[in-house]
Amino acid sequence: MSFAWPLVLLLAPLPLIVVLWRRRQRPTLSVSSLQLWEHAESGRARFLWIPSVIKALGLTLLIVALARPQAGTDHAAQVSEGIAIEMLIDVSSSMSMDMKLPDGRGKSRMEVAKELVEKFIAGDEEELEGRDGDLIGLITFARYADTRSPLTLGHNALLTIVRDLTIQERPNEDGTAYGDALAVAAARLKQLDDPEVRKMRSLEGDISSRVIILLTDGENNSGSHLPLEAAGLAKEWDCRVYCISLGDRPRGAIEGTPAQLSEAERVLEHISNETGGVFRTATDYDSLFAVYKEIDELEQARIVSRTYTRVSEWFWVPLAGAAAFLAFAFWLEATWLRTIP
Repeated sequence: MSFAWPLVLLLAPLPLIVVLWRRRQRPTLSVSSLQLWEHAESGRARFLWIPSVIKALGLTLLIVALARPQAGTDHAAQVSEGIAIEMLIDVSSSMSMDMKLPDGRGKSRMEVAKELVEKFIAGDEEELEGRDGDLIGLITFARYADTRSPLTLGHNALLTIVRDLTIQERPNEDGTAYGDALAVAAARLKQLDDPEVRKMRSLEGDISSRVIILLTDGENNSGSHLPLEAAGLAKEWDCRVYCISLGDRPRGAIEGTPAQLSEAERVLEHISNETGGVFRTATDYDSLFAVYKEIDELEQARIVSRTYTRVSEWFWVPLAGAAAFLAFAFWLEATWLRTIP
């Protein structure tokens, strides 16, 4: 129990002090004998002090009510501040080229990318924990950027879409327009600031960060947005871009030494550096898995502890008591203990 205005309680003894002082100040008359006033002595006269005491108690309770007694309860809650992630996957014809698997066999870049994106989202029960609680969307691109899934917490449906991805085989739609895909992804993440969008998707928690993971094996050669232009939008809207470049190890590269980046890879590296992300290259299954694992470790949802106090007002209890005491005192003075001046 606490009081909103505890200093008011300093006035609590005042009503009792006033009652005692008034009783001392009552006029008296000295007489030699009470025999002549025996008829005036009644049983009720002995209780005339009761209304004054009851009034004092009522006024004391009124002062307590003015101090606003409160009962507070502390509550602690842990809130997960999730991450919004847009996955951008290249589906151009070059993604049909093989990548080396851990067992030495070859598998198309498209199939390897699908498998590792699925593990990144759902986890593999070993090194990747999965992205439960994160909003994840999927955009694919060849000559055109296509939104395959909006940002969603329904990861089961999203995984089905990932498994069904295919390479764009139509020549008139082949190409690489990751600039457009990057601009669309940044715009989707920016929409999370719109209260109507948050209400429509039932978003209540905070979004601690907005991330774009761009996977491509070529340079931007299509679309209406240049990569650096799209990167500027992502930076303006606080989106970090992680760029992954798929490709073969350059011929003549010495094992254990860093290979020279191509012009296309330098553009991707610049995009990542400008937006606060990282750029990585991957040449086989293991190196691509290591990149997704690194991103998974870098982008962890925050668990925020929030403590709040729920306060209940109890001023009405002493206020009701004060009203009852004062009403009773006035009733006594008007009826059973009525006095005539």
